[in-house]
Amino acid sequence: MNKKLRIILVWTLISLLLQWGAYSFLNNQVEKVMAPTGASEPITLQLKATIPSSTMTNIQISYAKDYLAYMENGTLKVFNLPKGTVVFEKKSPVVNEPNYGVLTYQWLPDRNTLLYFYAKKNPDPVTYVTVYPPKSTLQTPTEDLNPVEPKTDDPNQTIVKEVPKIAPKEVPVEPRVEKRYGNPQITELYTLELPNSDEDISPVDRFNQTIDNFPAGGTIEGWVDSTSTNLMYLTVKNESTELLMEIDVMKNVRTLSKSGETIDNMAASDRYGTLYIDSKVGSNHQVLALDGTKRQIISKNINDRILGIRDGNVYIGEVENNQLVKIKTTTDLATLTNDPTLKTEWEGTIPFDNKVRTLIGAKGQVIIYDHQTAYIVTAGQLAEVKLHGDENYVSVDGAELIQLTKQGTSTLAELQALKS
Repeated sequence: MNKKLRIILVWTLISLLLQWGAYSFLNNQVEKVMAPTGASEPITLQLKATIPSSTMTNIQISYAKDYLAYMENGTLKVFNLPKGTVVFEKKSPVVNEPNYGVLTYQWLPDRNTLLYFYAKKNPDPVTYVTVYPPKSTLQTPTEDLNPVEPKTDDPNQTIVKEVPKIAPKEVPVEPRVEKRYGNPQITELYTLELPNSDEDISPVDRFNQTIDNFPAGGTIEGWVDSTSTNLMYLTVKNESTELLMEIDVMKNVRTLSKSGETIDNMAASDRYGTLYIDSKVGSNHQVLALDGTKRQIISKNINDRILGIRDGNVYIGEVENNQLVKIKTTTDLATLTNDPTLKTEWEGTIPFDNKVRTLIGAKGQVIIYDHQTAYIVTAGQLAEVKLHGDENYVSVDGAELIQLTKQGTSTLAELQALKS
């Protein structure tokens, strides 16, 4: 009996070990598919492509570096770089009116998906509505005009006549027509999903939502996303106002800016959705953190500017006389307080005017560049890279350099890794 029990226990143990080994193998295979080795490294390509345009503006490259989005004569175009073809176009509904058509666009940082805002005229900006007021009532006596006096046997009792009953009577009220004024502009958000660049599949252009309170004639001057929290932030300006708008995953839109506030730059937390802004109200300039309508002061130094956010670090630059002289960081926390500690990461001088672009690369490098030079600060060390195209752009992850050179009516695009 004991021998049989030992045999059963041994085979049970062997079975459990085999199952554990099989599950471990399957788990490793799934991990390789879901998160392959090197997937956290930015994608870079090395190729050349001729784009049939010499008047491109707002050049933006996709997450996988195989699509280029640009504007040409009021039309949004998406170019497949490996195949050398335009795969998508979105024209303006109104010719030669810059306030209509595609207002701006942006690639998602983790997939080949382009978001864009599209404006068109409202065909019914004025509507007429028939309003039916509630019916009026009047208190009128009933038709009993000869009330009966109550009888009594008591000679000392006062005799009181019954008061005629009052019944409400409805008086008809004529309806009226009222004029209602709506937004003369319809502003819509679209999602353009593109396949792998080697596939012969058409992009999917999907309507997302209408932004009802988008100001007519407004231009989108700033746009940042927090993909982990599905929050989108826009700074919108027209002739009379500047708004900071938040759009969440439930398609709710709210305004976060204060009256008279100007926002020069902003960055969204890739972890918590917190928005960091350069806020200016009158002569008061501050770097603020916004969690919904709640505000915290990050820096009161009038020379500090938000540079960006990456992997839990908020990067702040100190700018004096159009020169970046210091880069500081603070931790991107779920719960923020006023005046957090700012750690100095680098000191020196880098040209910093309204012509430069700034981004934080996937490896924490701070990149400041124009069309001639890129300045790259990595781990406190500055490197200067000369750029050779007529126009030069860097991908949002800081990994890819796109050099554009005009060739008659076309443009040569050359892609290569950006190396410091």
